[in-house]
Amino acid sequence: MKPPDPRKLIETSPDPVTHDEIRRLWKKHSIAEDARDIPGLLSTLTEDCVYEIAGVERKWEGHAGARRFYEELIGAFPDVRFELRYIVIGPQGVCEEARLTGTHRGPWLGQPPTEKPVELQVVIFFPWDPEKRLFAGERVFVSPSSSSR
Repeated sequence: MKPPDPRKLIETSPDPVTHDEIRRLWKKHSIAEDARDIPGLLSTLTEDCVYEIAGVERKWEGHAGARRFYEELIGAFPDVRFELRYIVIGPQGVCEEARLTGTHRGPWLGQPPTEKPVELQVVIFFPWDPEKRLFAGERVFVSPSSSSR
C-alpha cells in the first residue's frame, strides 16, 4: 500500500461525524485487542491492510497478515497489556502513545523467548481509509522504556 500524499492529508478538513466514526472504530479495535478477539480486530481493518514495525524489515499484509501479526504478538507476550498515554484522532486516522508491558514467553521477530518482563513505549498510527471507512493497518514505532534499559 502506497502512503497517501502528505499534502492532501494535511488539507483534509475535520468533520465531527467522521471524527466520531473513527473514534468508535478505534474503540472497537482496542476492545477487541484487549479481549484477544482476532475476528473483532480484523473487522476494523481493510482487506488490504498493512502492519509494520518501524525499523524492522518485516510486513504483515492483508487480513491473513494481520491475523499472523496478532497471533505472533499474543503468542510471544500472552499477558501483553497496552496502557494508553496519549491519543490523537483526526481525519487521517488515529495516533496513540502507550506503555506496552508483558512477559516474553514465545518467539518474536526472530528472537527466542527470554521469559523476562518487557516494558516498551510504543507509538502506533492507524491510518484511516476514507473510502472503505476502516483502518488500513498499523505502523508501530517502538522504544525501550527508561525503566527497562
